[in-house]
Amino acid sequence: MKPALMSHEAQIARRRSFAIISHPDAGKTTLTEKLLLYGGAVALAGSVTARKNQRATTSDWMELEKQRGISVSSTVLQFEYKNCVVNLLDTPGHKDFSEDTYRVLTAVDAAIMVIDAGKGIEAQTRKLFEVCRRRGVPIFTFMNKLDRPAREPLTLMDELETVLGIGACAINWPLGLGQQFRGVYDRRKKDVHLFERTVHGAYRAPEKVGGLDDDFVAKHTVPEALEQAKMELEMLDGAGHDYDRQKIDRGELTPVFFGSASNNFGVQLLLDGFLELAPPPEARMADDGRVIEPTNEGFSGFVFKIQANMDPRHRDRMSFVRIVSGKFERDMQVTHTRTGKIVRLANSQKLFAQDRETVNEAYAGDVVGIVGNHGFGIGDTLATDPKLKFDEIPRFAPEVFAYLHNPSTAHYKRFRDGLEQLLSEGVVQQFTQPHAGQRVPLLGAVGPLQFEVVQFRLESEYNAQSRIENAPYTVLRWVRTKDGGAIEDFDIPSGVTTAQDSDERWVVFFSDQWAINYFERRNPNAELSEIPWDEVEKTAAK
Repeated sequence: MKPALMSHEAQIARRRSFAIISHPDAGKTTLTEKLLLYGGAVALAGSVTARKNQRATTSDWMELEKQRGISVSSTVLQFEYKNCVVNLLDTPGHKDFSEDTYRVLTAVDAAIMVIDAGKGIEAQTRKLFEVCRRRGVPIFTFMNKLDRPAREPLTLMDELETVLGIGACAINWPLGLGQQFRGVYDRRKKDVHLFERTVHGAYRAPEKVGGLDDDFVAKHTVPEALEQAKMELEMLDGAGHDYDRQKIDRGELTPVFFGSASNNFGVQLLLDGFLELAPPPEARMADDGRVIEPTNEGFSGFVFKIQANMDPRHRDRMSFVRIVSGKFERDMQVTHTRTGKIVRLANSQKLFAQDRETVNEAYAGDVVGIVGNHGFGIGDTLATDPKLKFDEIPRFAPEVFAYLHNPSTAHYKRFRDGLEQLLSEGVVQQFTQPHAGQRVPLLGAVGPLQFEVVQFRLESEYNAQSRIENAPYTVLRWVRTKDGGAIEDFDIPSGVTTAQDSDERWVVFFSDQWAINYFERRNPNAELSEIPWDEVEKTAAK
């Protein structure tokens, strides 16, 4: 049946959305490129002739990403594969940009966790896994870089279970490690996939399929490695976790795939297995407790990311909307429920990095980019029901702080407009100090590289110079009084300062834990929180 003739329910059933999460060095970006290759999105998986340019991947569109060879912004990529519409959200791997990753995880129905088979689970991977667990996001695991020196696969499986506290079910199993790696055995289909190396893994790796005991398998593998794999497979059959779809959906069991993204070994098996096992779009809960099913006729969605200047020629602003229910149609009118305004969603697009294509219709599970200055903010709900609101976006207290100076008064408007745009994207948070004599923006971020991004983008996108001055604070807490008194009446010790966030909620900045304890002793009427107090109350009410 042609997609256009499918029923609403059938269209939703073919949607898959997932984020790729990992430690920066685990090979996440390379895996993204190879997955896109199978989706037909690129001919050579983003590879280029010039070796020096190979760090600039298809999903890394920002100039800073190309220069540094790191991902600093999540990217939404969509393609069709085997009758599925795949919404792939490539996340930053660096811990300084983890807040962007956390927001992306609200917009997906599953996640693929990439682990370097030589290093195992690293601190950043563990933190991202915990976020997935708290949200109940099903997790699929790809053990990457099997063609390099790697830990024993049973050790890696045990580490998943002991360090992360999740059951692990091997969907396939490697035949050899490092230089002896020749392919994988599919445990469910009982067949072997043998691979041949290709130059830089740019094309789909040729493969041969056969049984574990076939002569050609023995001929093309290292005898010791093959016998080792057979022994390990017997152990898994006797003592390993069995496949359980319900446990996968609940996030209690992770299907594990082995391979090498750089040489395109096992990537198609991962994609095929994921699309088969991953859940389609599921219901979401609204603020008022209503359960919004993806099959509901009324349109609803929420903004989880805002990005400016993806097309520098037009200085545009794109809001990424995860569709929760109903059918999206270009030019439809919906309510921006935070403001109550009716908005027309005219310029709708789907993306492959910077390449765009107009979207005329989309369904629950899809991500649509809306171009225009509609005044959307991260976390806003768009719906045909004006009373519907989702509260999906987590908030985190920043951990590093700095003053952002404008060294050129002649270019103040550029500086102000650029900073205002970056603040709307959630790159950093700004705090105002009403009592300060000089109104220099005080910024907060999860990591110091965020400040580098702000400076780089101010200069490259808005032609505005800036200067960063590190602030002497390491901890922020939202504050309120127990009796409803005025915050201005607090006894503020030296080295501590108060300010207001973008919603005019009071916060206190501290240099360390000792300063927090001292402040609380001097102000017994104060209550401190790591998240805004109104969000604390909202969570308690739920």
